[in-house]
Parts: sequence; C-alpha cells; structure tokens
Amino acid sequence: MTGRTAVVLFTRDLRVHDHPALAAACSAFDRVVPLYVLDPALQELSPNRTRFLHQSLADLREALRKRGGDLVIRRGDPVAETVALARKAGAEGIGLSADVSRYAHRRERRLRAECERHRMFLRVFPGLTIVEPGALRPGGGDHYRVFSPYFRAWQGVRWRDELAAPKRVRLPDGVDPGRLPDPPRGDSPDAAVGGEAVATRRLTAWLPTLHRYDDIHDDMAGDETSRLSPYLRFGCVSPLAVANRAGDRDGPFVRQLCWRDFYHQVVAGFPDLSTVAYRRGAREDWRDDPHALDAWAEGRTGMPIVDAGMRQLRAEGWMHNRARLITAGYLTKHLGLDWRPGLEVFFRRLLDGDRVNNSGNWQWVAGTGNDTRPYRGFNPVRQAERYDPDGAYVRRWVPELASVAGKAVHQPWRLPDQVRRTIDYPPPLEVPGTDPVWLR
Repeated sequence: MTGRTAVVLFTRDLRVHDHPALAAACSAFDRVVPLYVLDPALQELSPNRTRFLHQSLADLREALRKRGGDLVIRRGDPVAETVALARKAGAEGIGLSADVSRYAHRRERRLRAECERHRMFLRVFPGLTIVEPGALRPGGGDHYRVFSPYFRAWQGVRWRDELAAPKRVRLPDGVDPGRLPDPPRGDSPDAAVGGEAVATRRLTAWLPTLHRYDDIHDDMAGDETSRLSPYLRFGCVSPLAVANRAGDRDGPFVRQLCWRDFYHQVVAGFPDLSTVAYRRGAREDWRDDPHALDAWAEGRTGMPIVDAGMRQLRAEGWMHNRARLITAGYLTKHLGLDWRPGLEVFFRRLLDGDRVNNSGNWQWVAGTGNDTRPYRGFNPVRQAERYDPDGAYVRRWVPELASVAGKAVHQPWRLPDQVRRTIDYPPPLEVPGTDPVWLR
C-alpha cells in the first residue's frame, strides 16, 4: 500500500481531543499507527494506576476504532518496541508528547538516537501542560522558583490553540493491534474509572459548580471538587481544554491548573525533586520511626482528620486536597518524619500520583521545597474544625467515631473516660520531646 506513514507514541496523553502529536500526524500522513507500549518496569509501581491506565487504554482504543483506526498495544521496552513497529510499518518517523521526568528524558534520548540510526525523524509536541515548561523563564534563571511571579507571567502568555480530534485515523495494512490486558484488581475498591469519555462527562457535570469553587473547594465533607486530577495525570483530558472550558484564567480553579504547570517547569530545571530537598539548607534531621510511619499510612494515628484522609486514600485511590495538606503536614511537621517515605505512600496509592506534582506538593508542605514560608505548620485540629466543622468527613471515613456528635469528633481524647472506653479508637501518637498544644 502506498502513502506516507508515521507512528504516534502515546504516553501520558490518552485521548484523541486536543492531542497535538496525533492531530499533526493525521494531517500530514496518509496512515498513522497510534501506539502504546506497556513497560513492565512501571506495571508494579501502583496497582491503582495500572488499573486506571488499562481502563483508559480501552477507552482510547474505542475512540480510535470509531475513527477507522486502532490503538496498537505492545509490551516491553518502549524504545525497542516503538522503533521495531515503525520499521515494520515503513514509517518515516515518530511523534510523541514532551515530558519532563527523568524516565521521559531517557526515553526521548534513546528514541532520538535510534531514529537517527534508522534514518527516521523524531518530533516532540506540546500537550501535557497548558504552557510548555521552557516557555517562561525569569531573568537570570532557567525556571521560576516561586509560584506568584510564575503565575503573573503565565497569565500574560498566549496559549496555543486547542485542537479538534481527528475525524479519521487510517492504520497501515498488516499491523497487529495486539491484545489489551484486562484491568488488574487494584488496591482501592472504590477507585474512579479511567478514560477520556469518563473525564469529559465528569468535567461537563462539574462545570456548573465552577462559580462556587472558591467557597466549596475546601469543604471536605461536601466533596465538590472536580476530581479531574487522575484524568489530567494520564492525559485523558487536556489541561488546555479544561482551562478553556473554565474560562477565567484569573480565577481560583485555573490557578490550580497553573500550579501543575509550575511544578513541571520546576522539575525541568531540577530533575531530582522526588529525592532531593529543593531548598538549600532545608532540614534533614528527620526522625526514624517505622511504627509511626505505618500508623500514619494505615490511618490509625489517633488524629481523626488525619486518619480520615489516609483511609479515603486507601478506599478511593484519591484524597481531598485539604486532607493532603493536613496528612502531609502531620507526618512532617508533627511526627517529624521524612517527606520521602510519605511521598512514596501517596505515589503508590494515588490515581493521580506522578513524580512532578506529587513531589512538588510534598516538598512544599515539608518546608523543603518552593514554599516561601518553609516553617509554616498545619494544626490538624484547627484545620479539621475549619474545613470539617460538623465532623461529617471524619465520621464518613472513621466509623469508630460515628457516635461522637459535632466537632467533638476531632478531639476524642477529650471525651469523658466512660465514653472513650466504649470507642475502639487509638490515642494520638506520642512524639518524644513534644507537647502539641492541640492535645492538651
């Protein structure tokens, strides 16, 4: 069969709408091979994300089949499998979305070398962020280290045009699409389902509440945040499309999307963000207390708002943003434990866990990252009383305390002795040498 052919390697961009690499290939080439390579090295990192990934791939395959194409599935080393398929299909080259992680950079370098060796081109496209990580640079630096000036610059830059999904995708003859594995079980029984179709429905259903975002996004019991983070992490929905539908780029919701862009440009300039303290002179005198770390991870610290957040994470593979701040702050600022093991617990369980935003947010809370007030702390009781004033969020996730009415649920250690003896709930963890005011 005559005609020009290209391969589009999907990575964290599992959609057909606003996909620059796919749109460019379908416009410039007669035939396009949409490809995803299942890397065994990544499959065991998070059962929750692996399940979400496989669901998203199934949805992507269906969307491509509706357009006359298919999603080609291969398993193994992404570079070797991609180049082998490109050569077999007679492709002139490969396109993929740019990414900033060490894994992505290694993949791109190896792909480029192999493409040069086989006289194919490699083209890298935008699409994982709204503004590309290298597009904004402060005077005298390679990236912005503080969010506020980055946000001001980000607000003033022209965004790229959002792209429609291709109307038709033509696969070359003789290409075996391959079998998509059944989604694994996962760790969290109530985890969200992946896919572009689900993401689009979720966004459409949530947008009518956008005008109230500033009032509702910290309401832990109300649970009215968009819950789009897993879909953004896997690229089931374009961040640009979300921002465009939200409309007001100065508004509080779009500001959260800017935080995502901010950490991508931080990691582009500081690739070790997941393992090395970003701020010079940051504390490294963390306590070593495996018992406390396990209690925190399992949601049995004796601090109800913390345990509620960690149990929501176990059940759903997701956690309310305010609970993320509280639980991470409790681990690092109260228990005095290293942020890196906490990051790994989140990374394994979160559907939206990635090395960019997960690391940036953990370092911000721990006081080792981009926060201009590194010594700030989160009093968990005060946070609970402010953002879960009636205790509904705690009672939802800590059923042992369901009989405790009102805000008393946030401090069960203050209940009368005869009441406490009837509740199967642990006392707060003790930290040697500390006497937190909220426990008195």
